[in-house]
Amino acid sequence: MNQDELQVLVEKISRDCFGLPFQHQAVFNNRLRTTGGRYHLNSHNLDFNPKILETFGTGEFLGVIKHELCHYHLHLLGKGFQHKDKEFKWLLAEVGGSRFVKSLNENAKPVKKRILYQCQGCSQFIYRQRKVNTQKYVCGQCKGKLTHIEI
Repeated sequence: MNQDELQVLVEKISRDCFGLPFQHQAVFNNRLRTTGGRYHLNSHNLDFNPKILETFGTGEFLGVIKHELCHYHLHLLGKGFQHKDKEFKWLLAEVGGSRFVKSLNENAKPVKKRILYQCQGCSQFIYRQRKVNTQKYVCGQCKGKLTHIEI
């Protein structure tokens, strides 16, 4: 899909789903990394991440277009256009736009596993991200000995 096809698609979705014309520019922006699209408050133009279309297909991309058009139309109408506003949430649900875009980051850090220790004196559980030398460290409350518990 090129820039002209994107412009036509955004104008069509705006007419069909919102009943309002889209009178500004819609462009692909290769510099977007963590977001699917962006609405510019000053110029009212829309930027879209082409990697969303390439990676997830047209279904996810149409959701992003509807999301950005919600910002666009609500801002021009003088209503709440931010993610936290009721009008935005209602309109987004009404047109079937996506609230969040799937992550493009393949190198995302996995969730660190937590290590569990229990005090032998007071039975308090202690969660850590790193291993603790149980010969050296003791419970902070009762100074009891710590034992590692397999989760």
